[in-house]
Amino acid sequence: MTDPASLKGRCCLVLGGGGFIGTNLCRYLLQLGAEVRGFGRSRSFPEALTGVAWTTGDFADPAAVARAVAGSELVFHLVGGSLPESSNLDPSDDLAVTVPPTLHLLEVCRRSGVSKVIFASSGGTIYGIPVAVPITEVSPTEPIAAYGISKLAIEKYLALHHRLHGLDYAILRMANPFGPYQTGLRRQGVIAAFIERALRGEPLEIWGDGEVVRDFVYIGDVVDAIARSAVYRGPHHVFNVGHGTGRSINQVFRDIESVLDRGALPKVNKSGRLADVPVNVLDIALIERELGWRPRANWLSGLRATIDWFVIQRDARRAAQ
Repeated sequence: MTDPASLKGRCCLVLGGGGFIGTNLCRYLLQLGAEVRGFGRSRSFPEALTGVAWTTGDFADPAAVARAVAGSELVFHLVGGSLPESSNLDPSDDLAVTVPPTLHLLEVCRRSGVSKVIFASSGGTIYGIPVAVPITEVSPTEPIAAYGISKLAIEKYLALHHRLHGLDYAILRMANPFGPYQTGLRRQGVIAAFIERALRGEPLEIWGDGEVVRDFVYIGDVVDAIARSAVYRGPHHVFNVGHGTGRSINQVFRDIESVLDRGALPKVNKSGRLADVPVNVLDIALIERELGWRPRANWLSGLRATIDWFVIQRDARRAAQ
């Protein structure tokens, strides 16, 4: 059993702290009483990060990263590259913007005395087309998107630095997080994209026949898992983070339609995407056993909370006009 409350007073650096997961993680770490530093090119919701010591910088800038790491005890690496669907268009670029800067980060962390690096990997792309469902941490890793290959390469380098230099690490292979502070503007996060379009009265875009199955996990549960992994001292380094339940995109559409309660929502089907595996549901038995973590948010209650947040954001934008 791990207790995230033990992060109180510890200096935590969140790389990519201005994004969806990063914003939620920074806020959660502050609630736990940690000293929180954030680093990234921008903040999607600056007002949400009050209390975070923020540094604007590029992950590809070695000097900026070194300055951000200095004095930090725990480093949370949430910086992503491209998107799974677009990464195959230029695999070398996806590799270049994630892997070499991460190698520099690990060397900086080793020299600076960082006690642990926590990496947000991708349970949705690492495994590729699964041989069995639910997918365990020891399942074959055969990504079909360059995005997943880059994530897997970083995982391997973390293990290598641990072996060579003793740098502790944790890898969180996340399913499909959703919740407040996510936007549908980057073509990542189908729930956010659906809600955004529904509130604007636009057709919801469904790729393929809508029968691909995904594992959706509420962001509050995700950041709790990340925090617990930071204080875990057991023998494992890689953990799946999901709800452990699969839902088709068509089911997500119907549930959003039901929660909004505005009648039938318009939709349009588009061609399926080559980077989409047909089914992805994660086995979460290991993280439940080792970290004492389990998803607590009910699917529909998490969906309602997410929609409520989007409505508040929309109303605030209108009021400001």
